[in-house]
Amino acid sequence: MKENRWKITSEKYIGNFKIFDIREVKAVSPRTGQELPYYLLDCSDWVNIIALTKDNEVIMVEQHRFGTSKVELEIPGGMLERNERPIDAAVRELREETGYAGNKQTYLGHVDPNPAFQTNKCHMFLIENCKFEGEMQLDPGEDIDLRKVSLGEVNNLIDDGTIRHSLVICAFKFFDSHCK
Repeated sequence: MKENRWKITSEKYIGNFKIFDIREVKAVSPRTGQELPYYLLDCSDWVNIIALTKDNEVIMVEQHRFGTSKVELEIPGGMLERNERPIDAAVRELREETGYAGNKQTYLGHVDPNPAFQTNKCHMFLIENCKFEGEMQLDPGEDIDLRKVSLGEVNNLIDDGTIRHSLVICAFKFFDSHCK
């Protein structure tokens, strides 16, 4: 793989927009020599969790997503808090969003959600033997319904377009590679 040949000439902080900061980075193209501006979203890292019950049911969440203006079927997930380890965020987010907890956690890997302009990673976890532990602890902007899906049904839900969230599909790809 080629090394980075772009020369960064300046960086300017644009502002905080609640879930991300924006920076303008100017860099010189190695091909044209032209200085060009690029805008980066500095986000916290994220976690996505495939939560399995003892009966091989996946605990999934249905929630409205403003980007698509639709209710999407997804797996639990969220942002890491400052200085939080990804595994700790996964356990916390699963408990907060679903009320479920499990006793076996496996790191499946991570992806760069959009390396064109985002600086964060999305870490994928499998949490097994999940059982209901108590009330959901939702953030003010979360309105989530739970749905249990047979693990064997997941690929059909991806194939028929019911599951469309790219990071959820990535998590199941990692799961398939890691666990089968």
